[in-house]
Amino acid sequence: MRESGMADRVVFVCSCEETMPIDAAAIARGCGGRVREAEQLCAAQLDRFKAALGEGVPVTVGCTAMAPVFAEAAEDAGAEVPLTFVDIRELAGWSREAKRTGPKMAGMLAAAAEPMPPVALVPMKSAGVALVLGRDVVAIDAAAVLAEKLDVTVLLDGREAVEPRTGVAFPVLAGRVRAATGWLGAFELMVDGYARPRPSSRTAYEWGPPRDGAKSTCDVVVDLRGGPALFHETRQGYLRADPADAAAVERVVRQAGELVGEFDQPRFVAFEAGLCAHGRNRKTGCTRCLDLCPTGAITPGKDSVILSAEICAGCGACAAVCPTGAAQYALPPAEAMARRVRTMLLGYAEAGGRDAVVLFHDAEHGLPLLTALGRFGDGLPANVLPVKVNAVSSLDLGLLVAPLAWGAGAVRVLMPARRAEGAEGLLRNFGYAAEICAGLGLGADRVAGIERDDPFALGADLYGATLLRCVANPSRFLALGAPRELLAAALSELHRAVASDVSVVPLGTLAPLGAAVVDAAGCTLCLACTSACPVGAFTANPATPELRFQEDACVQCGLCVATCPEKVISLAPRVNFAPEAKTPVVVKAEAPAVCTRCAKPFGTASSIARVKQKLAGHWMFADPARLAVLELCEECRMVTASEGGIDPYAGPTRPVTKTTEDWMREAERAKRREEE
Repeated sequence: MRESGMADRVVFVCSCEETMPIDAAAIARGCGGRVREAEQLCAAQLDRFKAALGEGVPVTVGCTAMAPVFAEAAEDAGAEVPLTFVDIRELAGWSREAKRTGPKMAGMLAAAAEPMPPVALVPMKSAGVALVLGRDVVAIDAAAVLAEKLDVTVLLDGREAVEPRTGVAFPVLAGRVRAATGWLGAFELMVDGYARPRPSSRTAYEWGPPRDGAKSTCDVVVDLRGGPALFHETRQGYLRADPADAAAVERVVRQAGELVGEFDQPRFVAFEAGLCAHGRNRKTGCTRCLDLCPTGAITPGKDSVILSAEICAGCGACAAVCPTGAAQYALPPAEAMARRVRTMLLGYAEAGGRDAVVLFHDAEHGLPLLTALGRFGDGLPANVLPVKVNAVSSLDLGLLVAPLAWGAGAVRVLMPARRAEGAEGLLRNFGYAAEICAGLGLGADRVAGIERDDPFALGADLYGATLLRCVANPSRFLALGAPRELLAAALSELHRAVASDVSVVPLGTLAPLGAAVVDAAGCTLCLACTSACPVGAFTANPATPELRFQEDACVQCGLCVATCPEKVISLAPRVNFAPEAKTPVVVKAEAPAVCTRCAKPFGTASSIARVKQKLAGHWMFADPARLAVLELCEECRMVTASEGGIDPYAGPTRPVTKTTEDWMREAERAKRREEE
């Protein structure tokens, strides 16, 4: 287990004043590096840590509680070696199964050696221009406080009478917000009923002539109207409170006063529009991310969706369900997280561990529960390997399935009892994973969520769970590529590891894998699907009329279904383990039609026959000779027209135009015939 260069580092494992056992031999087998033991590394034995800094190699410390002490010691020593910290106390050693946690500690310490890429940032700038929305005097009082730090304007909705203030240093206006867009430093609001106060206002503001469609731009919006929110609560620069809640008003006023200057927000999602399967040729295909985004950060575009990094709150629901990899979670990327999980599982296995349960959790909800369980309860079971992610709702199908191929017996995701916004995509992935595992004979309970807010209830769930044995022949395949590539490799290796003879596993709707089934009898080989397919699953043969399909490339976006003029394509979500799924397969082929004049191959006989059938009753093709022009190639049609033959675009012979004199002459002739 030396695939990541883990041998060239120092690893400290401290028993924390002998409150937990340390199996140094198991740890050394699984995590690599120069493993060194301690009992009080942060105090009495701090010199050991300082000495290791001088060796010029990365240092990993099995402690997070005293990380500031070690960081300060490294800074004082002028050491520039990479430092990483792992909590092997609350998450491993402080457990009723502490004596068996050596392999678990090895896996956790091994995973710490996997580098995480730097976080990209989204810059935002606020000049301190604030708009306070309100209904009563609370908005004016809040604006008076904010005016000391910000450039403030108050917009009252006119629902209540408000006594005018004398000597206010900010404008007070009337209006109702019709629409609002933007984020911190770039808000734009459309206001109806916009009006200025009359100078003669006495006991209450009286407003001048109203105007609809006024535009207001600002950096910060403080909403004290008490009505529906303008934006999702995560929108940067938008602060909202009930005007009847004095404490809440004071809190948002304090927060708004600090929103002046330059700010950075993590770029949670990396988006590549060229991979998006949202639309082609004015046809709509995949809308998975649009349907799930809770913050409004994703909007439809012409061919792809548009993702606003300034609005994104980081739930990662879009990345969890994106079938092409156009939207990938970046905090950290799925590939980096997969490498860490793989290293942890391989290290755990090499140290003697088996049947691991990978427990994904976040820092805000999950980590406090796990910490409390270690400090006040039975701790985590020895086979439960915790993996911290920024947002559990960002976990894609590949990250849920790959651990099973690497030797995990089960995968669990710790979630709040009250499901957070954006969790629908994760729940959908649970369903796909259950269908895949059940289809391969592993059972449907390998991947699931644990929805708990109580640490002791969580502990009861983990200790009371049925032990799920890992696959007999775990894989060591590398975690490389985009999420879809990781998923494909994980499914292939899992299928091999269980030695299943199942070749096809059906999946639920909106799954990212499957086939586009073509009714060959109705297909006219128009090849419209090949131009619509964003991933090249449908291709044409340039030498002959032929439609081919490669199943493992299909992302089930539905653009081919929406584009097909004959409506003979349908989607079949599934996993196909057969080798044929990885190569193009001919869906339909025909011999080309031959020009009746020059014998040049062009088009297909079926498409020409279909067009002739549809045009047979049209007045332009009432003459059989004119209909026969359709059997000519494009060059011969032009030649036929230029030689004075049949013009395929000519209309029927028009009647001769009659003037008034013509009608009078005909009438005169008719009168004479009657007289005779």
